[in-house]
Amino acid sequence: MLKLLKNQRTRGILVQVLVLVGVLGLLATFFLTARQNLLGQGIATGFGFLERSTGWPINFSLIEVSDRSPYWRMLLAGLLNTLWVGIMGVAAATVIGTVMGLARVSTNAILNFFSTIYVELFRNVPLILQIIFWYALLTHLPRLRQSYEFFGAVYINNRGIMLPSLAMSAVDAIIWALIIIAAVVLAVRYGAGRALLAAGAAIVVIAASGAALLLIGHEAGTPYVSVPELKGLRFVGGLVVKPEFLAVFIGMAVFGGAYIAEIVRGGLLSVDKGRIEAAYALGLRPGQVSRFVHLPLAIRAMLPALSNQYVWLMKATTLGVAIGYPDYFMVISTSINQAGQAIELLLLLVAGFLVVNITIATVMNIINTRLALKGNT
Repeated sequence: MLKLLKNQRTRGILVQVLVLVGVLGLLATFFLTARQNLLGQGIATGFGFLERSTGWPINFSLIEVSDRSPYWRMLLAGLLNTLWVGIMGVAAATVIGTVMGLARVSTNAILNFFSTIYVELFRNVPLILQIIFWYALLTHLPRLRQSYEFFGAVYINNRGIMLPSLAMSAVDAIIWALIIIAAVVLAVRYGAGRALLAAGAAIVVIAASGAALLLIGHEAGTPYVSVPELKGLRFVGGLVVKPEFLAVFIGMAVFGGAYIAEIVRGGLLSVDKGRIEAAYALGLRPGQVSRFVHLPLAIRAMLPALSNQYVWLMKATTLGVAIGYPDYFMVISTSINQAGQAIELLLLLVAGFLVVNITIATVMNIINTRLALKGNT
């Protein structure tokens, strides 16, 4: 035994085990003490309340819910709302940030000036203030009957944007979205050197899966495309994008885009100029230098900072509670007030964001590992 303790590696493992046991024991003590206190006050514990009816509705959901829905379904709706606005906001912020970042290092004085104004303006205004501003702007659009109309199928008013949509259930739409993401990821992963073939295959898979889901879930006698139509005091048919969603989405896109623009600028400027000059010396054209040398090396430098930014933006979806967007945080907060199961619901809130953000970090770390240059550079 003494011989084992003299080994530095063994002592290190033993210390880690003792610390882990101590932390678990401390957590168990907190849990048992809280449970005993709650039982002493006549407050029930456990997750049985998830099967009870909520008794309150939410104004936006990707899946069908009502005031009779159980808590577990309402929590699922809130989590999907968080994922939806988070993914859309991160994607838009990435596109905006990439464009603005390229403009920041451009030799064109006008592009450089406007991109600098954009970054300094939106980066230095708190996100919650931007969300409230966009929400106030959207809710002051014309009323229903004075809607802005485009092509006889798109309407914009203070209740949101009414768009045509495929006659597809919410579940089918989610499945199709997952198929689209998988097809794009696989095309990027295995499309090196065969970009046109990979892009064509991804388009075929996306179109075929969408058509299949549309045919399977389509009700006989109804159109395949639902167009919004004003009837009385509301629009019937089509897809309604609520102002709450739009405000959070726009706020995340422009605020996150400002930070990502600086990450892109820093990544581009971090590339050794000698590599760029060597590429030109080999006879590559400017477009080829950017595509095969400058951007690949810059992306490797950007990924760690981008990972952190994506995780931060996903957590920032909770700010939607300020304008009534029914995300996971808001649904949990309302559930605590209604059901009184604070500890259980807070654990679910923590677990939900841990799973989402750890998944984002893991995926970004995998990408970073695969793109990392081997050996010394």
